[in-house]
Amino acid sequence: MSLIAEPAKSFRLIDSHCHFDLPELARQQNIYWQQAQQVGVAALVIPAVAHTAWTNLLKLHAEQPAWHVALGIHPWWAAEHTLLNVERLDQLIRQHADNVCAVGEIGLDFTIAENTFVLQQQLFESQLAVATKHAKPVILHHRKSQPQLLAELKRQRFHQGGILHAFSGSQQQAKAFLDLGFKLGIGGTITYQRAQKTRNTVQKLPPNSFVLETDAPAMPLAGSQGEINTPARLVDVFDMFCQLRTESRAELAAALWQNTTDVLRLM
Repeated sequence: MSLIAEPAKSFRLIDSHCHFDLPELARQQNIYWQQAQQVGVAALVIPAVAHTAWTNLLKLHAEQPAWHVALGIHPWWAAEHTLLNVERLDQLIRQHADNVCAVGEIGLDFTIAENTFVLQQQLFESQLAVATKHAKPVILHHRKSQPQLLAELKRQRFHQGGILHAFSGSQQQAKAFLDLGFKLGIGGTITYQRAQKTRNTVQKLPPNSFVLETDAPAMPLAGSQGEINTPARLVDVFDMFCQLRTESRAELAAALWQNTTDVLRLM
């Protein structure tokens, strides 16, 4: 249930990160989409996690243009891939350039098996190069890896920008990515009382720093642990975001929509 006092459907919202193709949501995709639309979610972005998803995502976008797609290899699935898969990614983006809004979800995760770190780095470097080649922004996954991500972005002189997914951190950490043309993906983390550092950052940075996301079916909101997250819950993220800001809800909704469409060049 949404906590907001004003109907969300008064505004247009974009879920900038929703794994709508994963089994937990795909089984009742149409129902979840209807529920999201009823509360004001007018579009969403579906980032791939593995090469096996790419063809299906392109098909989903062709069937429903409001579902934008990004193609890439998530670091959790690194062990199932080689650089040959990145060559295929390059080919697909060349063939479907107008239908792929970003390269993602890509990045580095240093909380999983250490024997994947070298391959993660290789895949990240090569996918970043593909994004540069096709002038595409990226959707970045990070866990204990922000310094390494920043180092590679700067080494490759990457200027296409993108979204730092699932941001949680300080203003200083945020600024390093904002300075490189990125937006900060804000999700259910801010609904937790313990997330004071992230809430403080949301309060102090300008509105053009942010996009909203659910990371559905993962990243449940406070009070909903153990439940499947859905794109309709974006309205609750929006509500908490508004509580942390001084601007009006209409101003914030307009800014978040513009931020997302600008950084991913959706419109």
